[in-house]
Amino acid sequence: MKKRKRDAHKGDYGHVFVLAGSRGLTGAAALAAQASLRAGAGLVTLGVPASLNLAMEKKLTEVMTCALPETREATVSLKAKKEILKKVAGSDVVALGPGLSTNPETQKLVRQLIVEIKKPMVLDADALNALAGHASLLKKTSGECVVTPHPGEMSRLIGKNINYIKKNRLGVAKKFADQYNAVVVLKGAGTVVVYKGKHYINKTGNPGMATAGSGDVLTGVIAGFLAQGLKAFDAARLAVYVHGRAGDLAAKEKGEISLIASDLLHKLPEVLARA
Repeated sequence: MKKRKRDAHKGDYGHVFVLAGSRGLTGAAALAAQASLRAGAGLVTLGVPASLNLAMEKKLTEVMTCALPETREATVSLKAKKEILKKVAGSDVVALGPGLSTNPETQKLVRQLIVEIKKPMVLDADALNALAGHASLLKKTSGECVVTPHPGEMSRLIGKNINYIKKNRLGVAKKFADQYNAVVVLKGAGTVVVYKGKHYINKTGNPGMATAGSGDVLTGVIAGFLAQGLKAFDAARLAVYVHGRAGDLAAKEKGEISLIASDLLHKLPEVLARA
């Protein structure tokens, strides 16, 4: 990461818009938004269903929030699209997916946004679930796109069983990256990052990171690095390394068994201070 100038201001380090969260899954939204800030983004706005906004405002001191129209199940509604696109227009990077739910209306919204958003995007979790059977929509994106599936999500994206994906991780990631012109972060032990013939296999991280919310933190870190001007492949591979290194420091202090995603957030500053 570049050293910061003394006369820098928050606008120099980018604005991330995170669309995330639904009833029962607010933690995913909070983790992704906070991780973007910890990764160095100057500004982060979090869009959530309106009924969850107060909870997010109470929890997140530094993150701006946006209360969005919602479905009866407290997920983001199709009616939110106009407001979301307005927020996206004022942002540099968009992160979609953590905790959004598989509500059909919300999934339809996500598919429309993936095509209409013209900014760099990070797609994770329920944004990837929305693409199951619709992966060809990725060919219609105009900005850089990073997809961050675990083997189960990749299984749904390509219609292959999980065992096949686990045995052919690099090959699967390369084929998907080439077919859809996306940076692929195929998560797992030795996370694989692939784009246009280039690949990186991560060596940091530990089994303690197999815990709820770990992927949401990674999504936020990737978005935060993109906001600061890194190209998508570089942002993704650096984020994967930093995320794993934070996990290693957390495991050393807490142990692998007790490690939780918030521990990764707390260790990001220590890792980045050494960068």
